Amino acid sequence: MSAARWAVAGGVVGTLLGVLLFAPAAWLANGLVSATDGRLMLADARGTVWRGSGVLVLTGGEGSRDASALPGRLAWRIGYKGGHFTLRLNQACCINGTLNAEIEPGFGRWAVTLPAAPGALGQWPAAWLAGLGTPWNTLQLTGSFTLASQGLKVESAQGRVRVEGAAVMELNQVASRLSTLAPLGSYRLNVAGGDITRFTLATTSGPLQLSGSGQWAAAKLRFNGEARAAEGSEAALSNLLNIIGRRQGARAIIAIG
Repeated sequence: MSAARWAVAGGVVGTLLGVLLFAPAAWLANGLVSATDGRLMLADARGTVWRGSGVLVLTGGEGSRDASALPGRLAWRIGYKGGHFTLRLNQACCINGTLNAEIEPGFGRWAVTLPAAPGALGQWPAAWLAGLGTPWNTLQLTGSFTLASQGLKVESAQGRVRVEGAAVMELNQVASRLSTLAPLGSYRLNVAGGDITRFTLATTSGPLQLSGSGQWAAAKLRFNGEARAAEGSEAALSNLLNIIGRRQGARAIIAIG
């Protein structure tokens, strides 16, 4: 190859490396919107794909007018080790220390793994969920929720999402603008992956008793449960139970999907 051709080839390779190394954070923000159908956004993204920060926003998806942002900025660093990318996240308001994750990109697929760790990964305000739209924007919850990973892995291939491992979400000291009774209670949601992702909801404390189970399969969510008031709280929670589900005596039946 002539010197001129070597120079052109070197220039092309250098340009490609420059684009890759200094790819703007907006590219990552656009990828997150695409992967979550517009329900999770990185607003005001700054820096590069490899190291930057942004404001994490929940929305109801394309066309929704609902949106809710976490306080402060989420900072990230992406590296490469052992055949996969590593992701390190920090956010003073919500993440305990540094949240570490593994990313496996591919053609038409991606996977994110949250390695098993003792304790909760962080604590987020329940009010943030209002950004997802109905029914969260109606409930207007206060309190907080935590997430603990037991080797949770979320993989998307050809538009189909599969969950492996397990995780536990806890909602703590939850209250709602729809009830003068506060707090309503604390709750635990167990998630178990596999060919079918299964959910189990239980009440850990409080006057509003929630229970149920469901599954995610073939891109469809199904959940069946019930809500009832603890003894002595029936009158205070009657209107809220009417909103939560279809009344059947003292219970409100919850059915999704």
